[in-house]
Amino acid sequence: MKGRKINKLLHLFLMLLIIQACSNQSSQLSAEERTTIVDSVNTMLNNYYDDIRKEGLLAEFNYLDSSDQFFWVPPGYRSALSYDSVAAILRRNALALKSVDNTLETSRVIPLDHDLAIYTITLRSVVTDTAGHVFTSSLIESGTVVKRADGWKLLSGQTAVVD
Repeated sequence: MKGRKINKLLHLFLMLLIIQACSNQSSQLSAEERTTIVDSVNTMLNNYYDDIRKEGLLAEFNYLDSSDQFFWVPPGYRSALSYDSVAAILRRNALALKSVDNTLETSRVIPLDHDLAIYTITLRSVVTDTAGHVFTSSLIESGTVVKRADGWKLLSGQTAVVD
């Protein structure tokens, strides 16, 4: 079952790569612009996980795009959730967790244009609940980020547990 999830994630990532390769806008970016976008998205991802580590799950709200285009498929889910559904899950889980420590292991960012990029990452997640139980897992994530007036935001994507 988990192998199927990973295959689906990889399939989505390959589809996103094909879209990127066909994008005329992407070819209009200079090498310097592409590097700047990659660096700024990676900085956002690192800040995202640092803020969650320091402030807890509710810090995620600073990095989620709250537009109608937002969707996410969290680990264990079979369909995309809206912003409101993800927000409800975050609020509920924030009360049950003492800490969340996600560490990026690998990251690949592909700019599509000045305000849109796709990414895939792997990370190690160590979660401690309020009873002191520690859960460690490896995750793979692919998604789309969009640049808004206040910075890069997670627009859509999916996260899966890797064995």
